[in-house]
Amino acid sequence: MLALTRKKGESLILNNDIEITVLEVRGDQVKLGIAAPKSVSIYRKEVYIQIQKENEASASVENLEALKNLF
Repeated sequence: MLALTRKKGESLILNNDIEITVLEVRGDQVKLGIAAPKSVSIYRKEVYIQIQKENEASASVENLEALKNLF
């Protein structure tokens, strides 16, 4: 993991087309702004993990059998 220090108003550039800017720092919270192409999906980590779990569950063999029974 790369750890960087940024102040309010400072940015990072990822992959030449994604910019992450520190918008605000208040106590232990940091507000970030992300500018990226529309083709780039951006999720909070806890939401991303939940999406992955649901995708794995929906692709399970049991769910495929239930889908086959519909037809």
